[in-house]
Amino acid sequence: MNSIDLTPLYRNSVGFERLASLIDRALTGETDSPAYPPYNIEALQENQYAITLAVAGFARSELDITVEKNVLTVRGRKEQDASRNYLYQGIPGRTFERSFNLAQYVEVKDASLSNGLLTITLKQNIPESMKPKQIAINDGGRLLEHESDAESEKKPDAANEAA
Repeated sequence: MNSIDLTPLYRNSVGFERLASLIDRALTGETDSPAYPPYNIEALQENQYAITLAVAGFARSELDITVEKNVLTVRGRKEQDASRNYLYQGIPGRTFERSFNLAQYVEVKDASLSNGLLTITLKQNIPESMKPKQIAINDGGRLLEHESDAESEKKPDAANEAA
């Protein structure tokens, strides 16, 4: 399948190369993620999330969680117990690796393992410098400030002051 040209999206944007590569990978059908282990992604609160993976049979020591370049990777390496002789093994205990792309400023807060579920808590911390702010406009050295309609009604008109 051919890749879609995302050039028109770049005309009015800067720094979205990573997003474009994610879209391109999704559209070309590249599926790197296997079906195992199953997982949930949920929004807990505004800017707080949790990823829960079903890792039945894995101990804490057999799981590894890393974050590198905005990619969260969970690996499980299950050592086969040679002393066991299974007649049927329906609980998968195979090695796995599952990756999740994280948005900018998303941090892993903690991870817990309980009842065969590995829960990773995430929080998006947007720095103050990235939050919206009001920009003042200079007019020939004078600083012009915008007022709301309510503030301008409170001030007396210049013509009324002169009278």
